[in-house]
Amino acid sequence: MRTGHHVYLVRCADGSYYCGYALDPTKRVQVHNAGKGSKILRGKLPIRLSYVRRFADKSEALRFERELKQRTHAEKDSLARHWSARRAKRTRRD
Repeated sequence: MRTGHHVYLVRCADGSYYCGYALDPTKRVQVHNAGKGSKILRGKLPIRLSYVRRFADKSEALRFERELKQRTHAEKDSLARHWSARRAKRTRRD
């Protein structure tokens, strides 16, 4: 994953979503799944990465994180589906 400031969305085992900020979202998900991340996720493991967006600066990323946390479950579902479809297209081209 490219360096920068990232906002990520993970899908929890219970179907809920968790949104966070990280410099390396892939590593952050590994930390969460090891039970060493956010305490709120410990009863909802395993989690999987559902969406990532990179930003040039931290303040912009944190603004988007706050906005994403306010979205409905259905909006997060839609965002995750579109991101997954774009990733699948990119993978097929490679």
